[in-house]
Amino acid sequence: MNITAAMVKELREMSGAGMMDCKKALTKTDGDMDKAVEFLRENGLAKAEKKAGRIAAEGIVKIDISDDKKSAAIVEVNSETDFVAKNDTFQNYVAEVAAQINAESPADLDAFLGSPWAKDSSKTVKEQLASMVATIGENMNIRRFEKVNVEDGAVVGYIHAGGKIGVLVSAKVDQYSAEVEECLKNVCMQVAAMNPKYLSSDDVSEEYKKKELEVLVAQAKNDPKNANKPENIIEKMVTGRLNKELKEVCLTEQVYVKAENKENVGQYVNSVAKAIGSDITLKGFVRYETGEGLEKKNENFAEEVMSQL
Repeated sequence: MNITAAMVKELREMSGAGMMDCKKALTKTDGDMDKAVEFLRENGLAKAEKKAGRIAAEGIVKIDISDDKKSAAIVEVNSETDFVAKNDTFQNYVAEVAAQINAESPADLDAFLGSPWAKDSSKTVKEQLASMVATIGENMNIRRFEKVNVEDGAVVGYIHAGGKIGVLVSAKVDQYSAEVEECLKNVCMQVAAMNPKYLSSDDVSEEYKKKELEVLVAQAKNDPKNANKPENIIEKMVTGRLNKELKEVCLTEQVYVKAENKENVGQYVNSVAKAIGSDITLKGFVRYETGEGLEKKNENFAEEVMSQL
């Protein structure tokens, strides 16, 4: 297969590896991007912190929480420019979208787009979106949403950087109080900052563990320092590394960022529950980051002006 410069560039941006390493990986895997990323990881060439999904599109994330804290909605709406994302008209529109989702609990995005617009039932949500596009003069898209319901607890939210990141955290609680709200708000901030993938290690699938073990074993075997180590020793090494990795991707096992004594999030929540004499059990979280996984249109303002002249 012919490996193009564009393919090499894409893999380089996804993995953070060098240009020649990316070309080699694509050649070895016949241009399969996912397999090429795996090849780079197995050979220790990909930067661990480089994420495959590039955050590029503009827009905002909004949340809407019921007065009784029993239900909440989180939604991401995209725009072409950050200028529009900061516009009051756009901000108010996204807030109305979040409120309607929380009130109506649509089954999915298609069902929501086809439902009547709450502020004007003569229009559908999709038609109101088209009207907003015409008014603002820029393409807009309701990208995704999630509705959270908690019967025996509460849901708390947090918006970071004016809507760049939005988080909902739900928990089972005996009695809602200011202390409980502060605790869950702190957990929301943890989720925003540390971007966990799972609530706890109990939620990690065996498939994920198996795949990560395979990658870690391949990395260890490709390390010259381990050339003479027997198979069982390598397996013990990588099992320890996997356990360490799980602590980084599982919320309750992450080190609590505001802690001075290195306690993890689960221990922090338990300490608050003990102090107020009330049970607090984390049930789940949702984290949206604006433009996550989307590519931004590459624009050159000077070129645009020259083309118009």
